[in-house]
Amino acid sequence: MRFLFLVIFAWTYYKAMKILEIQSSIGESKIYVGETLANVANYLPKNKKIAIITDPVIHSLYGKQFPKADLILEIPQGEENKSMQSLDAIFEKLIENEFDRTSFILGIGGGIVCDMSGFIATIFMRGIEFGFVSTTLLSQVDASVGGKNGVNFRGIKNIIGTFSLPKFVICELSILKSLPKTELLSGMGEVVKYGAIYSEEFFKYIENHISDIKNYSLEVFESLVYESVRIKAEVVNNDARESGMRRIFNFGHTFGHAIEKLTHMPHGCAVSVGMVYAAKLSVLKGKMSQSDCDRLIALLNKMEMPVSCEVDPAELLHVMRSDKKREGESVHFVYLDAIGSCVVEKLSYNELATVINDLR
Repeated sequence: MRFLFLVIFAWTYYKAMKILEIQSSIGESKIYVGETLANVANYLPKNKKIAIITDPVIHSLYGKQFPKADLILEIPQGEENKSMQSLDAIFEKLIENEFDRTSFILGIGGGIVCDMSGFIATIFMRGIEFGFVSTTLLSQVDASVGGKNGVNFRGIKNIIGTFSLPKFVICELSILKSLPKTELLSGMGEVVKYGAIYSEEFFKYIENHISDIKNYSLEVFESLVYESVRIKAEVVNNDARESGMRRIFNFGHTFGHAIEKLTHMPHGCAVSVGMVYAAKLSVLKGKMSQSDCDRLIALLNKMEMPVSCEVDPAELLHVMRSDKKREGESVHFVYLDAIGSCVVEKLSYNELATVINDLR
């Protein structure tokens, strides 16, 4: 009887958890959608020093579930702390505690923790292994997967960074129930992006489950996270270093990063506005129908996400010229040609300057 119970329990557990793999030119990674923080010790290397990097809120809420570690370090919340200056104290502690090339870093937190933990791991001792427990919707579908790690510099987002994959990413869905509405919306900005650029079917799923999303349905969250990560893994497997197809993930981000800096909106909310501007530009360029553009805006409105903002056009263009995707006097810009389909083409800053007022 006990054996039968264990079999049923194991079947239920593995049925609930979904595993995705990234196998790319920058390494391999496994993403466990539906796994829990309580089981993270099962994925950590044995007989190696473990450093956990987290933030004060996650530490206070979930610290009792953390695995045993030799060192726990906190990064304060807020984009202003995602900087080179914040790294000094962390490196000092790692060196003081005699961490070496065989050590392991585990990031437990949202996008800032994942970005910084990955960056620290890839430059400490010229690179040590790392993994993530991702605790926000935004980090589960974006920052923790794909192997891009970085910090901001003088307000320019992720301008200093590396490409390196975590050994594993655990996406615990139950933690998402505790997210405030602003954090949920920030994550949904990236989720909608995946549907807009890659899968009309996924976009339609989001349209049909808006009330479930607002009610924090874990079943729907599982579908959102899994499909977002599946799309990202499929693209990263073919273009890990963003030299070609992976550029499609920048849809809405050329405007979005600049809007984020100027308005201090949460990342995904700034991307929401950026997607609207990019879709309108797609219509102006004759690449996308007005009806598809309206459909995107309607979805964002129903999600209660921002679709416009007040920024000075000259300031917006100035910040956009600092975009890390810039090449000379142009930028690789992502246009929609339909919901679920996109194209990347170079766009000159001179042309961009002439249309910014119209887009606003």
